[in-house]
Amino acid sequence: MNVNKYVDKKYKKMSLKDIAKSPVVAIQGINDKDAEYLRKAFDIKTVNDLARLKYVRWAQAICFLSEAEE
Repeated sequence: MNVNKYVDKKYKKMSLKDIAKSPVVAIQGINDKDAEYLRKAFDIKTVNDLARLKYVRWAQAICFLSEAEE
């Protein structure tokens, strides 16, 4: 999978496993100030922490299930 559009240029040559362990600023569009807010609000430090945040998972589930709703 080519994730180059989704990660900061500093992280483009890293493996997905290494990106997951990286600080959230590895994600394109998340800056240091955003990362600090995420850390303070949810104790999120890494890309993996962000992906596993229960609120993110709940929102994804709602959106996914909404597509099947009649």
